[in-house]
Amino acid sequence: MGIEERKGEHINAVLREDMEYSRKAGFEQVELPHKALPEMDFSEVDLNVKFLGKKAFPIMITAITGGFRGAVKINQELASVAEKNSLPLGLGSMRPMLEGVESESYLVRKICPSIPLVGNVGVAQLAKYGPEKIEGLLSKAELDGMAVHLNPLQEILQPEGDRKFSGSLKLIEKLCSKLSVPVIAKECGAGVSRGVAKKLKEAGVSWIDVSGAGGTSWSKVEYARGGKPAGFEEWGIRTVDSIMMCRGTLPLIASGGVRSGIDCAKAVALGAEIAGAARPFLVAQQEGKLNEMAAEWVSQMKVAAFLCGCKTHSDLKELGGGEHSGCGGSCSGCE
Repeated sequence: MGIEERKGEHINAVLREDMEYSRKAGFEQVELPHKALPEMDFSEVDLNVKFLGKKAFPIMITAITGGFRGAVKINQELASVAEKNSLPLGLGSMRPMLEGVESESYLVRKICPSIPLVGNVGVAQLAKYGPEKIEGLLSKAELDGMAVHLNPLQEILQPEGDRKFSGSLKLIEKLCSKLSVPVIAKECGAGVSRGVAKKLKEAGVSWIDVSGAGGTSWSKVEYARGGKPAGFEEWGIRTVDSIMMCRGTLPLIASGGVRSGIDCAKAVALGAEIAGAARPFLVAQQEGKLNEMAAEWVSQMKVAAFLCGCKTHSDLKELGGGEHSGCGGSCSGCE
């Protein structure tokens, strides 16, 4: 099967509700401290952060798609709403662009000139395409950062998936040393443990997108396409657990089962710098409700901060009380 056809199948599968994890990401178990006397005006709330050298609101539209005809409209509309709301935007895997299949869907910078724009390549592709080839993507798409997606679970179940992952850390280290922009290590729905986070930091990675379990299950997506062996539908580290494991190692993007601006506020309070989501934005785009959803999430996050007495992003982070306050250093990934 060609890469364009496979990407189309992935989009159609992700839009199905039964492709999500049965268990949630864990945000429903997190309670933000309500402050009955916030002693501030709502107009004072300013949660903007500096990300990849640019000012942005801390909700990211994480990597969704690219590389086939239908992705052009999707990415252009995502770029437009991201620019309007100052949201960072991640592009889908740029493997098709590396292979010369299609590039138009990745060239959205003119639509979103002021926001952080992040490219995306798979760790399995680093052996075939060196830093020089990937550097070429940066200039062509005018990117501020490059995500390297780590998806061994999806690949091992995918009928046409990659099976060779030895030496991946060395390849990431080489990319980090050669690339002109920061490198983000991004899981694809199964979470990052503290041990892996430490290794990624040593390799020179600048950010980690934990992308934990609780949102789209790529196992289920691949099973729908004939993947095997069975039994890995719920495999992975929940997003909230992954945040708690990894915080204090590198700046974190929290994605995987983030389903509202309130979840975004909780993610920052737990230790992430930015929260992100993919499927909710894709569904909203398909339903013609993208602008309304983005505005609602931004409003929800700001109201949540206000109700906790937080004016700034830093205030929201301080709610967590420092590294590992929620687990006392005893969570399963702290050792």
